[in-house]
Amino acid sequence: MTVSLFAIGDLHLSFGSDKPMDIFDGWGGYVEKLSANWKKVIKPEDTVVLAGDLSWAAGLEQFLPDARFVQALPGRKLIIKGNHDFWWTTLTKMNAFFDENGLDTLKIIHNGTQEVGGVCVCGTRGWFFDQNEGGDRKILLREAGRLEASLAAAEKTGLEPVAFLHFPPVYGGYECDELISLLQKYDVRRCYYGHLHGKAAAKAMQGEYRGILFRLVSCDAVGFSPVIVA
Repeated sequence: MTVSLFAIGDLHLSFGSDKPMDIFDGWGGYVEKLSANWKKVIKPEDTVVLAGDLSWAAGLEQFLPDARFVQALPGRKLIIKGNHDFWWTTLTKMNAFFDENGLDTLKIIHNGTQEVGGVCVCGTRGWFFDQNEGGDRKILLREAGRLEASLAAAEKTGLEPVAFLHFPPVYGGYECDELISLLQKYDVRRCYYGHLHGKAAAKAMQGEYRGILFRLVSCDAVGFSPVIVA
């Protein structure tokens, strides 16, 4: 049985909250499009990496309707944190929440990796210049530490590490050298990311940079359909 790996980011689901994406250009009926496209390409044995901003929910209980929607879609889902994933809490609490609610196709990628076919899925939220949080340097170093932990775990398997971030590590005149240097250190050749939409997506890095192939997989940028990775 052939197992395939796919990726898509920024689903921005809001079944349990009041922030529909349909008000934005190009997002009309996107949930229906996403569901239909997903079912066309994803088989039950496949795995899909969700590259951040999965839900607008403010907490786990509010997240539950969105989680159930994703649970019902075919395949296993590996979740990376995005900057709008306010439902995100400790790994222990999220795993317990998944268990209690029968969300057995959902798994968090956090300081570790998951083997899928012949590759290892690695990743973290990352960091981007448009953030206005305090303690920027501290947050960046924390994200770099999480990425290195994930990549180091992958290195032990001997499989190809494939990186997934929410924030693009390179965009316009900006590059996050701390993260890109880690990708190079662990010989990562492919990196998938989300976060960018609309006009910003049009300027996204889509191709090779510093020996790494970058690809944007935010929901609207890929036509509301998961893209094949491996």
